[in-house]
Amino acid sequence: MIWLLRHGDAEEAAEDDAARRLTESGERQAEAAGRALEALDAGVGACLTSPKVRARDMARIACRGLGVEVKETELLRGGDFDPQQVAGQASRQGDQAGNVLLVGHEPDLSHAIEAATGARVKLSKGGLAAIEDGTLIALLTPTQLGAIAAPR
Repeated sequence: MIWLLRHGDAEEAAEDDAARRLTESGERQAEAAGRALEALDAGVGACLTSPKVRARDMARIACRGLGVEVKETELLRGGDFDPQQVAGQASRQGDQAGNVLLVGHEPDLSHAIEAATGARVKLSKGGLAAIEDGTLIALLTPTQLGAIAAPR
């Protein structure tokens, strides 16, 4: 399974777009995404992220509790990509077996979901999707992730 996570709320502007950081709200979204992935027993064994600061930080915060090392890839910096191809990069880098988490940007993630599954979606900031074998398995908003992540 491939999980796709859009970076959370970020600063509106910075000297360089790639340097935009997560806001406090974005950091909370990242924490909730990580706890939700853990609660869902998502089996994430590898994480690849855009090198842009907001995505990289989203990935690092989300993966803290998962025990997964975050690796940057230019394939997620911006523009269309094939999720299967990018996920395959993780196994080529020797990451442990399991599902792959890709962290990036819009509209790239929604385009990738549509190309892989035919589903037309718009992934919200801090939102999470799961695809497997050409099927959209899950599409979760930050509010839903927060509910899943909440202690019971």
